[in-house]
Amino acid sequence: METTTNSGNRHIPRQRWVRIIPIAVVMYILAFVDRVNVAMVLPYANKDFGLTASAIGFAAGIFFVGYMLLQIPGGILAGRWSAKKVVAILMVLWAIPAVASGLVQNVAELYIARFALGFFAGGVWPAVLVLLATWFPQKERGRANALWMTCLPLSAIIMTPLTGWMLTLTTWRWVFILQGLPPLIWVVVWWIVIRDRPSQARWLSVEERDYIEKSIAEEAATKPPSAGYWSAFTNPKVIWLIVAYFFWMAGFYGFTMWVPSVIKGFSAHGQSELVGWLSAIPFAFALLAMVVNSMWSDRRMKRQMHVAIPLIVGAVGLIAGQFVGHWPVMQMVFLVVAAIGVYGPYGPFWAVPSSLLQVEVAGAAMGLINALGNLGGFLGPYVVGYIKGHTHGEFAGFLVLSVFLLIAAVISIFIGSDKKPHAPAV
Repeated sequence: METTTNSGNRHIPRQRWVRIIPIAVVMYILAFVDRVNVAMVLPYANKDFGLTASAIGFAAGIFFVGYMLLQIPGGILAGRWSAKKVVAILMVLWAIPAVASGLVQNVAELYIARFALGFFAGGVWPAVLVLLATWFPQKERGRANALWMTCLPLSAIIMTPLTGWMLTLTTWRWVFILQGLPPLIWVVVWWIVIRDRPSQARWLSVEERDYIEKSIAEEAATKPPSAGYWSAFTNPKVIWLIVAYFFWMAGFYGFTMWVPSVIKGFSAHGQSELVGWLSAIPFAFALLAMVVNSMWSDRRMKRQMHVAIPLIVGAVGLIAGQFVGHWPVMQMVFLVVAAIGVYGPYGPFWAVPSSLLQVEVAGAAMGLINALGNLGGFLGPYVVGYIKGHTHGEFAGFLVLSVFLLIAAVISIFIGSDKKPHAPAV
Protein backbone atom coordinates (compact mmCIF):
# COMPACT_ATOMS: atom_id res chain seq x y z
CA MET A 1 0.00 0.00 0.00
CA GLU A 2 1.27 3.48 -0.87
CA THR A 3 0.30 7.09 -0.40
CA THR A 4 1.44 10.35 -1.97
CA THR A 5 3.23 13.00 0.05
CA ASN A 6 2.20 16.65 -0.05
CA SER A 7 4.84 17.28 -2.67
CA GLY A 8 3.01 14.88 -4.94
CA ASN A 9 6.16 13.57 -6.62
CA ARG A 10 6.89 10.37 -4.75
CA HIS A 11 5.00 7.59 -3.07
CA ILE A 12 5.36 6.49 0.51
CA PRO A 13 4.50 2.90 1.52
CA ARG A 14 1.72 2.51 4.10
CA GLN A 15 2.78 -0.57 6.02
CA ARG A 16 2.27 1.25 9.31
CA TRP A 17 -1.48 1.37 8.63
CA VAL A 18 -1.82 -2.39 8.21
CA ARG A 19 0.73 -3.48 10.83
CA ILE A 20 -0.11 -1.18 13.76
CA ILE A 21 -3.81 -0.23 13.53
CA PRO A 22 -5.49 -3.68 13.18
CA ILE A 23 -3.51 -5.22 16.06
CA ALA A 24 -4.37 -2.26 18.28
CA VAL A 25 -8.04 -2.41 17.24
CA VAL A 26 -8.42 -6.04 18.28
CA MET A 27 -6.54 -5.39 21.52
CA TYR A 28 -8.89 -2.61 22.58
CA ILE A 29 -12.01 -4.45 21.47
CA LEU A 30 -11.00 -7.04 24.05
CA ALA A 31 -10.57 -4.26 26.62
CA PHE A 32 -13.80 -2.46 25.76
CA VAL A 33 -15.98 -5.58 25.74
CA ASP A 34 -16.15 -5.44 29.53
CA ARG A 35 -17.77 -2.02 29.29
CA VAL A 36 -20.22 -3.15 26.58
CA ASN A 37 -21.33 -6.45 28.07
CA VAL A 38 -22.13 -5.20 31.57
CA ALA A 39 -25.39 -3.53 30.51
CA MET A 40 -26.63 -6.79 28.98
CA VAL A 41 -25.25 -9.28 31.48
CA LEU A 42 -26.00 -7.70 34.86
CA PRO A 43 -29.82 -7.82 34.50
CA TYR A 44 -29.43 -11.60 34.34
CA ALA A 45 -27.68 -11.54 37.74
CA ASN A 46 -30.88 -10.39 39.43
CA LYS A 47 -31.75 -13.93 40.55
CA ASP A 48 -28.48 -14.06 42.49
CA PHE A 49 -28.15 -10.49 43.73
CA GLY A 50 -31.48 -8.71 43.19
CA LEU A 51 -29.82 -5.73 41.51
CA THR A 52 -31.83 -2.51 41.23
CA ALA A 53 -31.46 -0.08 38.32
CA SER A 54 -29.28 2.13 40.53
CA ALA A 55 -27.09 -0.84 41.54
CA ILE A 56 -26.56 -1.80 37.89
CA GLY A 57 -25.66 1.80 37.11
CA PHE A 58 -23.22 1.86 40.05
CA ALA A 59 -21.58 -1.41 38.96
CA ALA A 60 -21.14 0.01 35.47
CA GLY A 61 -19.91 3.35 36.78
CA ILE A 62 -17.43 2.23 39.46
CA PHE A 63 -15.27 0.87 36.64
CA PHE A 64 -14.35 4.48 35.85
CA VAL A 65 -13.25 5.28 39.37
CA GLY A 66 -10.54 2.62 39.02
CA TYR A 67 -10.02 3.58 35.37
CA MET A 68 -8.69 7.05 36.19
CA LEU A 69 -5.86 5.93 38.49
CA LEU A 70 -3.39 4.56 35.91
CA GLN A 71 -4.07 7.11 33.18
CA ILE A 72 -1.22 9.50 33.95
CA PRO A 73 1.30 6.79 34.98
CA GLY A 74 0.38 4.85 31.83
CA GLY A 75 1.01 7.89 29.64
CA ILE A 76 4.30 8.70 31.37
CA LEU A 77 5.59 5.12 31.18
CA ALA A 78 4.58 4.86 27.52
CA GLY A 79 6.41 8.08 26.66
CA ARG A 80 9.56 7.43 28.73
CA TRP A 81 9.77 3.64 28.65
CA SER A 82 7.66 1.61 26.22
CA ALA A 83 4.05 1.81 25.07
CA LYS A 84 4.31 -1.76 23.81
CA LYS A 85 5.36 -3.14 27.20
CA VAL A 86 2.85 -1.07 29.18
CA VAL A 87 -0.05 -2.39 27.11
CA ALA A 88 1.20 -5.98 27.21
CA ILE A 89 1.47 -6.01 31.00
CA LEU A 90 -1.94 -4.40 31.45
CA MET A 91 -3.59 -6.88 29.06
CA VAL A 92 -2.61 -9.72 31.37
CA LEU A 93 -3.63 -7.84 34.50
CA TRP A 94 -7.08 -6.71 33.30
CA ALA A 95 -7.97 -10.27 32.24
CA ILE A 96 -7.86 -11.38 35.88
CA PRO A 97 -10.73 -9.22 37.24
CA ALA A 98 -12.62 -9.67 33.96
CA VAL A 99 -12.75 -13.42 34.62
CA ALA A 100 -13.32 -12.82 38.33
CA SER A 101 -16.51 -10.88 37.51
CA GLY A 102 -18.09 -14.24 36.71
CA LEU A 103 -16.98 -15.75 40.02
CA VAL A 104 -18.25 -13.12 42.47
CA GLN A 105 -20.56 -14.25 45.26
CA ASN A 106 -22.14 -10.95 46.31
CA VAL A 107 -22.64 -7.36 45.20
CA ALA A 108 -19.61 -6.08 47.10
CA GLU A 109 -17.32 -8.53 45.27
CA LEU A 110 -18.89 -7.48 41.98
CA TYR A 111 -18.08 -3.84 42.71
CA ILE A 112 -14.49 -4.77 43.63
CA ALA A 113 -14.02 -6.77 40.41
CA ARG A 114 -15.40 -3.93 38.31
CA PHE A 115 -13.14 -1.41 40.08
CA ALA A 116 -10.06 -3.61 39.55
CA LEU A 117 -10.95 -4.11 35.90
CA GLY A 118 -11.08 -0.36 35.41
CA PHE A 119 -7.82 0.11 37.28
CA PHE A 120 -5.78 -2.22 35.07
CA ALA A 121 -7.46 -1.13 31.83
CA GLY A 122 -6.82 2.52 32.67
CA GLY A 123 -3.29 2.88 31.38
CA VAL A 124 -3.98 1.38 27.96
CA TRP A 125 -5.69 4.34 26.28
CA PRO A 126 -2.92 6.95 26.76
CA ALA A 127 -0.24 4.35 26.00
CA VAL A 128 -1.76 3.58 22.59
CA LEU A 129 -2.20 7.28 21.83
CA VAL A 130 1.52 7.76 22.52
CA LEU A 131 2.27 4.82 20.22
CA LEU A 132 0.16 6.32 17.41
CA ALA A 133 1.79 9.73 17.87
CA THR A 134 5.20 8.16 17.14
CA TRP A 135 3.97 6.39 14.02
CA PHE A 136 1.56 8.86 12.37
CA PRO A 137 2.28 12.54 11.62
CA GLN A 138 -0.29 15.16 12.61
CA LYS A 139 -1.80 15.35 9.12
CA GLU A 140 -2.63 11.64 9.44
CA ARG A 141 -3.33 11.48 13.15
CA GLY A 142 -7.07 12.15 13.08
CA ARG A 143 -7.53 9.19 10.74
CA ALA A 144 -5.10 7.00 12.68
CA ASN A 145 -6.86 7.78 15.95
CA ALA A 146 -10.30 7.19 14.45
CA LEU A 147 -9.33 3.95 12.74
CA TRP A 148 -7.95 2.65 16.02
CA MET A 149 -10.98 3.93 17.91
CA THR A 150 -13.32 2.07 15.59
CA CYS A 151 -12.67 -0.60 18.21
CA LEU A 152 -15.34 1.18 20.30
CA PRO A 153 -18.33 0.74 17.96
CA LEU A 154 -16.88 -2.53 16.62
CA SER A 155 -16.91 -3.96 20.12
CA ALA A 156 -20.60 -3.11 20.36
CA ILE A 157 -21.36 -4.45 16.86
CA ILE A 158 -19.59 -7.71 17.57
CA MET A 159 -20.11 -8.23 21.26
CA THR A 160 -23.75 -7.23 21.80
CA PRO A 161 -25.10 -9.94 19.44
CA LEU A 162 -22.47 -12.39 20.71
CA THR A 163 -23.32 -11.64 24.34
CA GLY A 164 -27.03 -11.98 23.62
CA TRP A 165 -26.42 -15.32 21.92
CA MET A 166 -24.19 -16.54 24.76
CA LEU A 167 -26.85 -15.63 27.31
CA THR A 168 -29.27 -17.97 25.53
CA LEU A 169 -26.78 -20.84 25.90
CA THR A 170 -25.20 -20.37 29.30
CA THR A 171 -25.28 -18.37 32.53
CA TRP A 172 -24.23 -14.78 33.05
CA ARG A 173 -21.23 -16.04 35.04
CA TRP A 174 -19.82 -18.01 32.10
CA VAL A 175 -20.34 -15.04 29.79
CA PHE A 176 -18.08 -12.91 31.98
CA ILE A 177 -15.51 -15.72 32.30
CA LEU A 178 -15.35 -16.62 28.60
CA GLN A 179 -15.19 -12.99 27.48
CA GLY A 180 -12.41 -12.27 29.96
CA LEU A 181 -9.96 -14.89 28.65
CA PRO A 182 -9.06 -13.70 25.07
CA PRO A 183 -6.61 -10.94 26.19
CA LEU A 184 -4.32 -13.67 27.50
CA ILE A 185 -4.07 -14.97 23.92
CA TRP A 186 -3.89 -11.67 22.06
CA VAL A 187 -1.05 -10.36 24.21
CA VAL A 188 1.23 -12.83 22.38
CA VAL A 189 0.26 -11.34 19.00
CA TRP A 190 0.73 -7.83 20.37
CA TRP A 191 4.21 -8.64 21.65
CA ILE A 192 5.37 -10.18 18.38
CA VAL A 193 4.03 -7.52 15.97
CA ILE A 194 4.07 -4.14 17.72
CA ARG A 195 7.16 -1.92 17.89
CA ASP A 196 7.47 1.30 19.87
CA ARG A 197 8.93 3.40 17.07
CA PRO A 198 9.72 3.19 13.34
CA SER A 199 13.45 2.70 13.90
CA GLN A 200 12.72 -0.66 15.61
CA ALA A 201 10.56 -2.12 12.82
CA ARG A 202 12.48 -4.34 10.41
CA TRP A 203 9.45 -4.60 8.13
CA LEU A 204 9.41 -0.84 7.52
CA SER A 205 10.92 0.49 4.29
CA VAL A 206 13.57 3.21 4.36
CA GLU A 207 11.21 5.58 2.53
CA GLU A 208 8.39 5.13 5.03
CA ARG A 209 10.67 5.41 8.06
CA ASP A 210 12.29 8.60 6.75
CA TYR A 211 8.89 10.10 5.96
CA ILE A 212 7.54 9.41 9.47
CA GLU A 213 10.60 10.58 11.34
CA LYS A 214 11.08 13.74 9.24
CA SER A 215 7.39 14.72 9.47
CA ILE A 216 7.22 14.25 13.24
CA ALA A 217 10.50 16.12 13.75
CA GLU A 218 9.16 19.05 11.72
CA GLU A 219 5.99 19.09 13.83
CA ALA A 220 7.99 19.03 17.07
CA ALA A 221 9.88 22.13 15.91
CA THR A 222 6.62 24.12 15.71
CA LYS A 223 5.62 23.36 19.31
CA PRO A 224 6.89 25.23 22.36
CA PRO A 225 9.69 23.45 24.21
CA SER A 226 8.52 21.11 26.94
CA ALA A 227 8.40 22.79 30.36
CA GLY A 228 7.55 19.60 32.21
CA TYR A 229 4.42 17.73 33.21
CA TRP A 230 3.00 20.41 35.49
CA SER A 231 3.12 22.97 32.70
CA ALA A 232 1.30 20.53 30.41
CA PHE A 233 -1.34 19.77 33.07
CA THR A 234 -2.02 23.46 33.70
CA ASN A 235 -2.13 24.44 30.03
CA PRO A 236 -5.51 26.21 29.68
CA LYS A 237 -6.40 24.27 26.54
CA VAL A 238 -5.67 20.98 28.29
CA ILE A 239 -7.92 22.02 31.18
CA TRP A 240 -10.77 22.86 28.80
CA LEU A 241 -10.24 19.57 26.98
CA ILE A 242 -10.72 17.81 30.33
CA VAL A 243 -13.99 19.65 30.99
CA ALA A 244 -15.29 19.00 27.48
CA TYR A 245 -14.36 15.33 27.66
CA PHE A 246 -16.02 14.94 31.06
CA PHE A 247 -19.40 16.11 29.78
CA TRP A 248 -18.99 14.22 26.50
CA MET A 249 -18.26 10.98 28.35
CA ALA A 250 -21.19 11.54 30.70
CA GLY A 251 -23.48 11.63 27.69
CA PHE A 252 -21.56 8.94 25.79
CA TYR A 253 -21.53 6.23 28.43
CA GLY A 254 -24.96 7.04 29.72
CA PHE A 255 -26.19 6.46 26.17
CA THR A 256 -24.26 3.28 25.40
CA MET A 257 -24.99 1.60 28.72
CA TRP A 258 -28.72 2.05 28.27
CA VAL A 259 -29.14 1.35 24.54
CA PRO A 260 -29.99 -2.35 25.14
CA SER A 261 -32.73 -1.48 27.62
CA VAL A 262 -34.25 1.05 25.23
CA ILE A 263 -34.20 -1.45 22.36
CA LYS A 264 -35.61 -4.18 24.56
CA GLY A 265 -38.52 -1.89 25.37
CA PHE A 266 -39.68 -1.70 21.75
CA SER A 267 -38.56 -5.20 20.75
CA ALA A 268 -41.63 -7.32 20.04
CA HIS A 269 -40.32 -10.34 21.91
CA GLY A 270 -37.46 -9.07 24.02
CA GLN A 271 -35.21 -12.14 23.65
CA SER A 272 -31.60 -11.38 24.54
CA GLU A 273 -30.32 -12.51 21.12
CA LEU A 274 -32.72 -10.21 19.24
CA VAL A 275 -31.87 -7.31 21.55
CA GLY A 276 -28.19 -7.89 20.83
CA TRP A 277 -28.65 -7.68 17.06
CA LEU A 278 -30.83 -4.58 17.28
CA SER A 279 -28.33 -2.92 19.62
CA ALA A 280 -25.57 -3.34 17.03
CA ILE A 281 -27.33 -1.22 14.37
CA PRO A 282 -26.56 2.26 15.82
CA PHE A 283 -22.92 1.32 16.34
CA ALA A 284 -22.48 0.32 12.70
CA PHE A 285 -23.44 3.85 11.67
CA ALA A 286 -21.23 5.27 14.43
CA LEU A 287 -18.21 3.47 12.96
CA LEU A 288 -18.81 5.03 9.54
CA ALA A 289 -19.22 8.48 11.10
CA MET A 290 -15.93 8.20 12.98
CA VAL A 291 -13.95 7.39 9.84
CA VAL A 292 -15.60 9.99 7.58
CA ASN A 293 -15.40 12.79 10.15
CA SER A 294 -11.73 12.12 10.90
CA MET A 295 -10.80 12.01 7.21
CA TRP A 296 -12.55 15.33 6.66
CA SER A 297 -10.86 16.81 9.73
CA ASP A 298 -7.39 15.71 8.53
CA ARG A 299 -8.04 17.08 5.06
CA ARG A 300 -9.01 20.50 6.48
CA MET A 301 -6.51 20.27 9.37
CA LYS A 302 -9.30 21.57 11.59
CA ARG A 303 -10.48 19.94 14.82
CA GLN A 304 -12.89 22.19 16.75
CA MET A 305 -16.01 22.02 14.59
CA HIS A 306 -15.38 18.37 13.79
CA VAL A 307 -15.79 17.74 17.53
CA ALA A 308 -18.61 20.18 18.24
CA ILE A 309 -21.01 19.48 15.37
CA PRO A 310 -21.27 15.71 15.98
CA LEU A 311 -21.90 16.35 19.68
CA ILE A 312 -24.77 18.69 18.81
CA VAL A 313 -26.15 16.02 16.44
CA GLY A 314 -25.92 13.49 19.27
CA ALA A 315 -27.81 15.74 21.66
CA VAL A 316 -30.58 16.28 19.10
CA GLY A 317 -30.84 12.53 18.55
CA LEU A 318 -31.18 11.82 22.27
CA ILE A 319 -33.88 14.45 22.79
CA ALA A 320 -35.86 13.74 19.61
CA GLY A 321 -35.86 10.02 20.28
CA GLN A 322 -37.87 10.54 23.44
CA PHE A 323 -40.83 11.98 21.51
CA VAL A 324 -41.31 8.95 19.23
CA GLY A 325 -41.71 6.23 21.84
CA HIS A 326 -44.76 4.77 20.09
CA TRP A 327 -42.92 4.43 16.73
CA PRO A 328 -40.14 1.84 17.08
CA VAL A 329 -38.65 2.50 13.64
CA MET A 330 -38.32 6.23 14.34
CA GLN A 331 -36.86 5.50 17.76
CA MET A 332 -34.20 3.37 16.08
CA VAL A 333 -33.52 6.20 13.61
CA PHE A 334 -32.82 8.61 16.44
CA LEU A 335 -30.67 6.07 18.26
CA VAL A 336 -28.61 5.92 15.08
CA VAL A 337 -28.40 9.74 14.98
CA ALA A 338 -27.32 9.84 18.61
CA ALA A 339 -24.70 7.13 18.08
CA ILE A 340 -23.25 9.05 15.11
CA GLY A 341 -23.04 12.12 17.31
CA VAL A 342 -21.39 10.62 20.37
CA TYR A 343 -18.83 8.57 18.41
CA GLY A 344 -18.04 10.98 15.56
CA PRO A 345 -15.64 13.33 17.43
CA TYR A 346 -13.12 10.72 18.60
CA GLY A 347 -10.43 11.05 15.91
CA PRO A 348 -10.30 14.87 15.78
CA PHE A 349 -10.54 15.30 19.56
CA TRP A 350 -7.59 13.05 20.36
CA ALA A 351 -5.47 14.65 17.63
CA VAL A 352 -5.53 17.92 19.61
CA PRO A 353 -3.29 17.18 22.66
CA SER A 354 -0.37 15.85 20.62
CA SER A 355 -0.63 18.91 18.32
CA LEU A 356 -0.22 21.23 21.32
CA LEU A 357 2.47 19.45 23.35
CA GLN A 358 5.79 17.73 22.83
CA VAL A 359 5.41 13.94 22.73
CA GLU A 360 7.34 13.39 25.98
CA VAL A 361 4.62 15.19 27.97
CA ALA A 362 1.66 14.67 25.62
CA GLY A 363 1.14 11.11 26.87
CA ALA A 364 0.78 12.25 30.47
CA ALA A 365 -1.55 15.08 29.43
CA MET A 366 -3.70 12.66 27.42
CA GLY A 367 -3.77 10.40 30.46
CA LEU A 368 -4.98 13.29 32.60
CA ILE A 369 -7.67 14.21 30.06
CA ASN A 370 -8.85 10.62 29.84
CA ALA A 371 -8.68 10.06 33.61
CA LEU A 372 -10.66 13.08 34.73
CA GLY A 373 -12.84 13.14 31.64
CA ASN A 374 -13.90 9.54 32.08
CA LEU A 375 -15.28 10.33 35.52
CA GLY A 376 -18.17 11.47 33.39
CA GLY A 377 -18.50 7.78 32.57
CA PHE A 378 -19.47 7.26 36.20
CA LEU A 379 -21.89 10.18 36.19
CA GLY A 380 -23.80 9.27 33.03
CA PRO A 381 -24.90 5.69 33.79
CA TYR A 382 -25.58 6.47 37.44
CA VAL A 383 -27.70 9.54 36.66
CA VAL A 384 -29.76 7.60 34.11
CA GLY A 385 -30.25 4.72 36.54
CA TYR A 386 -31.15 7.05 39.41
CA ILE A 387 -33.62 9.09 37.38
CA LYS A 388 -35.17 6.00 35.82
CA GLY A 389 -35.64 4.47 39.27
CA HIS A 390 -37.53 7.54 40.47
CA THR A 391 -39.49 8.50 37.36
CA HIS A 392 -39.97 5.00 35.86
CA GLY A 393 -39.25 6.47 32.44
CA GLU A 394 -36.41 7.30 30.06
CA PHE A 395 -37.18 10.90 29.10
CA ALA A 396 -35.65 12.87 31.98
CA GLY A 397 -32.44 10.82 31.96
CA PHE A 398 -31.86 11.26 28.25
CA LEU A 399 -32.68 14.95 28.51
CA VAL A 400 -29.90 15.36 31.06
CA LEU A 401 -27.48 13.40 28.83
CA SER A 402 -28.28 15.67 25.89
CA VAL A 403 -27.48 18.73 27.99
CA PHE A 404 -24.12 17.20 28.89
CA LEU A 405 -23.33 16.75 25.18
CA LEU A 406 -24.30 20.35 24.38
CA ILE A 407 -22.00 21.65 27.11
CA ALA A 408 -19.12 19.67 25.61
CA ALA A 409 -19.95 21.03 22.13
CA VAL A 410 -19.93 24.66 23.27
CA ILE A 411 -16.54 24.24 24.95
CA SER A 412 -15.13 22.59 21.81
CA ILE A 413 -16.21 25.49 19.64
CA PHE A 414 -14.33 28.07 21.70
CA ILE A 415 -11.31 26.07 22.84
CA GLY A 416 -9.01 27.65 20.23
CA SER A 417 -7.03 24.51 19.37
CA ASP A 418 -7.15 25.24 15.62
CA LYS A 419 -4.87 28.27 15.91
CA LYS A 420 -1.71 27.58 13.97
CA PRO A 421 1.41 27.17 16.12
CA HIS A 422 4.45 29.23 15.18
CA ALA A 423 7.89 27.73 14.88
CA PRO A 424 10.38 29.23 17.33
CA ALA A 425 12.92 31.66 15.91
CA VAL A 426 16.25 30.13 14.98
